Amino acid sequence: MADKRDYYEVMGVQKGATDDEIKKAYRQLAKKYHPDLNPDNAEAEAKFKEVNEAYEVLSDKDKRARYDQFGHAGVDPNYGAGGGYGGSPFNQDIDFGDIFNSVFGGFGGFGGRRSANPNAPRRGADIETTVTISFDEAAKGCKKEISFNATVNCKECGGTGAKKGTSAKTCSTCRGTGQVTVNQRTPFGVVQTSRVCDTCRGTGKVIEHPCKVCGGQGRHKTTRKIEINIPAGVNNDQLLNVSGQGSTGINGGPAGDVRVYVNVRPHPIFERKGDDVWCELPLTYTQAALGAEVIVPTIDGKVSYAVHDGTQPGDIFKLKGKGIPHLNGKGRGDQYVKVTIDVPRNLSSKQKDLLKQFEAASSDKNYSKRKSFSDVIKSIFG
Repeated sequence: MADKRDYYEVMGVQKGATDDEIKKAYRQLAKKYHPDLNPDNAEAEAKFKEVNEAYEVLSDKDKRARYDQFGHAGVDPNYGAGGGYGGSPFNQDIDFGDIFNSVFGGFGGFGGRRSANPNAPRRGADIETTVTISFDEAAKGCKKEISFNATVNCKECGGTGAKKGTSAKTCSTCRGTGQVTVNQRTPFGVVQTSRVCDTCRGTGKVIEHPCKVCGGQGRHKTTRKIEINIPAGVNNDQLLNVSGQGSTGINGGPAGDVRVYVNVRPHPIFERKGDDVWCELPLTYTQAALGAEVIVPTIDGKVSYAVHDGTQPGDIFKLKGKGIPHLNGKGRGDQYVKVTIDVPRNLSSKQKDLLKQFEAASSDKNYSKRKSFSDVIKSIFG
């Protein structure tokens, strides 16, 4: 643990950062260090794992509170594992707020509430990760394998925390209730309060022979890989939710979800605006002046298009239904093509002479914009 960097330093945020600031920092760093964008950079992969580890703690209210108070010891599942079940209290999935409420807020008649049942089923934590796909994959949909760190039940002990062949025993201190009654002398007399049992930490059970794999926790972190379906039409920074694939629930509770942020790589030709696709089409002087049959790229392949004579730079034409499919719906956007004129370079003497002859034979009626500009100049300067 001593070698670990401060999680706030890893995320590049202050200790008092808001949830939104932490989430924003995570998304930026996850994109920066994602293995798909740094295939040959081992350092980036290590930083990506470090960022995920930091975010898993700082994005969880309870884990962040323990980390702020106790540092890495408060959230490291291996801390104290050598002592088995009797090791550090931070190994357990315990709600510290409930513990303190049961001690200080449980005075009968004073409005305090009793702690929640520690053996009640609890939902597993949600996991956030990113997936990087190409422009074409976003437009047409695809399947992608993603990997992430999640907390799962230990296979060795089946999630019980007890060594194989053994089982947890009913706590003799609280007799399985998870709570003990304490008589406390106060200015109002002797008050009877209930608090979490120190022996079993509220579980009502004691593990005498902890599982050596998970240290008596019944759960451990692992890297999971799953294949997800990315629907056609997904956009950059869009969030996909994969239900029930997050961390395993506690006490038979449901698993959390995996929240996947989509990172779409830019395309060398196309630009997306909503569900429409835009691109530029370079034409020669001759093609623009005389008109031509040209090849236009689309996300579905090449199509032929007849450019009319007299086409101007900046003119835009539309290819209906050649855009991005509407996400989870029918129909598609359109493709818009903006014309540019590719001015020739490195002309030969013969080519220059021909252009000069063409210019000499031209009149204002061939150049409406130039004529309009000349008229404005004359009106201003005479």
